[in-house]
Amino acid sequence: MSAVFGRAPEPLMAVSASRCWITDALGIRYLDASGGAVVTGIGHGRKEVIEALTAQLEQLDYVHASAFTSGITEEYCRSVAEVVPVTDARIYPVSGGSEATETVLKMARAYQAALGRPERSVVVGLEASYHGNTLGALDLSGRPQLRAPYESWLGRFRHVPLDIGRLEEDLNRGDVAAFVAEPISGASRAAEIPPDDYWPAVAELCRRHQVLLVVDEVMTGFGRTGRWFGIEHWNVSPDLMICGKGASSGYWPLGLAIASGRIYEAIGENFVHGFTYSHHPAGAAVGKAVLDIIESEGLVEAAARQGALLRSRLEESLGDRVIDVRGKGLLIGIELDADPRAVVSAARAQGLLVYPAAIPAILLGPPLVITDAEIDQLVDRLSAALDQT
Repeated sequence: MSAVFGRAPEPLMAVSASRCWITDALGIRYLDASGGAVVTGIGHGRKEVIEALTAQLEQLDYVHASAFTSGITEEYCRSVAEVVPVTDARIYPVSGGSEATETVLKMARAYQAALGRPERSVVVGLEASYHGNTLGALDLSGRPQLRAPYESWLGRFRHVPLDIGRLEEDLNRGDVAAFVAEPISGASRAAEIPPDDYWPAVAELCRRHQVLLVVDEVMTGFGRTGRWFGIEHWNVSPDLMICGKGASSGYWPLGLAIASGRIYEAIGENFVHGFTYSHHPAGAAVGKAVLDIIESEGLVEAAARQGALLRSRLEESLGDRVIDVRGKGLLIGIELDADPRAVVSAARAQGLLVYPAAIPAILLGPPLVITDAEIDQLVDRLSAALDQT
């Protein structure tokens, strides 16, 4: 009997992984078409990352951020600041997307209080959204099935539909500190893309109402959508940004809370917050190695190119067996007239790993290094799985 408090009743036993493939204890190889939970960007088993992590641990394993910084943390944060669409960015590294969300929520509250607006304590998110499973992040998320067991602990934040008029009505109440959303929906709405004028209108509305604009790039960041960050498709610069997943490509638990310079100047010296493992040197080493691979191998451009190829072949192969194929880059949602759990199970039987969405849909997010031949295999296996369901 396992002593692990697991997340699946009968999980596969993974023993090795390489690039886009995971091998289980029976020797079966699975094409990782979802990158786990859209985590793996640079592919599995990259020796450059493993070597960078090993070298860092041999030199300096851990220091507490209340007393020390480190050379690798400084170097990594400078590198991230150069690629994010945030003005004069300041990076607060943590241990994952949920921690990054919690950190940004506190930054938004601290900023409004520092500017003499303590009444601005509410954060607004979208209906049918997801930003993490810690309590603040869960309260911000609009996923009823995830909130239900803990609803009595929630209720500080509000949710609006994907509608500018409804958002403006809410901001007019004068108690909002920040608005938070994914630039393109992740698992909640399976890569649903907002109207072209939505994000520019949101940015203008937030500026007018002195509300901070927060973009959750945990799933869409670090090249996934064919741009460095998903919000760049609309040329919008947020005040705060939440990152994770692709930042470390799964090699280390890493999240990033990113603040603009003006927010840092207002709260930096007096920000009451912290985690034991924030600003970890090993995490910075992994993040820097991943960032270097994305840049040197042109994986942002590869995501755009391979994503267009994958969508084209999915549309051609799946036809009217699905309702919709959508997304940008290598973040692709497939809306179904079927139970997504059944499709996930049938795909696994075909040696293909896909991710279920909160609606009748599945999400594809393969490593950005996926080849043309692997795209063909992905489409063939998914087609066979749909035939079964």
